Amino acid sequence: MRTSNPTLSDRAFENTVMSDYSGHSMTLEGTVNKTGVLLMLVIAGAAYTWNMYETAGAAAAMPWMIGGAIGGLVVAFITFFKPTIAMYTAPIYAILEGLFLGALSAQAEAQVASMTGGQGSVVFPAVCLTFGILLALLVVYRLGIIKATENFKLGVAAATGGIFLVYMASIVMGFFGVSVPFIHEGGMFGIGFSLFVIVIASLNLVLDFDFIENGAASGAPKYMEWYAAFGLLVTLVWLYIEVLRLLVKLQSRD
Repeated sequence: MRTSNPTLSDRAFENTVMSDYSGHSMTLEGTVNKTGVLLMLVIAGAAYTWNMYETAGAAAAMPWMIGGAIGGLVVAFITFFKPTIAMYTAPIYAILEGLFLGALSAQAEAQVASMTGGQGSVVFPAVCLTFGILLALLVVYRLGIIKATENFKLGVAAATGGIFLVYMASIVMGFFGVSVPFIHEGGMFGIGFSLFVIVIASLNLVLDFDFIENGAASGAPKYMEWYAAFGLLVTLVWLYIEVLRLLVKLQSRD
């Protein structure tokens, strides 16, 4: 069950018994329910920092945004290496990512408002597009139109790794005041790059669906429901950020 999402990989099933202490196993319904819980926590965290950004300003919200981003990354690594505690760490991760996304979204909305004289909006369309992509790919996957074959998985994994390296290079170069040309700009290359990243992030959802379905079919431990929901949330957060970036770029061209 290879997947390019590092949280949903074969490693997650290594050295695990096939049921927890209560004899219960992972189910699709349980994973869906836990994904819903995590999404509600993301919304709660996002609402807090969004409201703070709107009422107290960017300076007040930025520490929460940075803390959410760094804290979410730390908790994600902990969850990756210790899936058995995902029932505790996944909700924490969801709240932290919510804090980060709320301030990031408010910042993007303010940026677009300044470019369009208050006429533009990107957050609501980004949310709709993200969940639209999720539902569309779920339907396509369930109908068997897209199948997570080994070659498909390898191709998505390679593309995801390439994107990761580009972003890491951009971050490192940023420390020295240098940026990777074009990819963060609103030109045709920058928009094309964002579209490519969105496609790859979307295809990662297919691999996540496959991983979850196979995990439930194989009778994975019950705690893997939280871990699988966490992994799916990681992909959704990535997809939302990329859609938001694309919409901001498009608005900058008007």
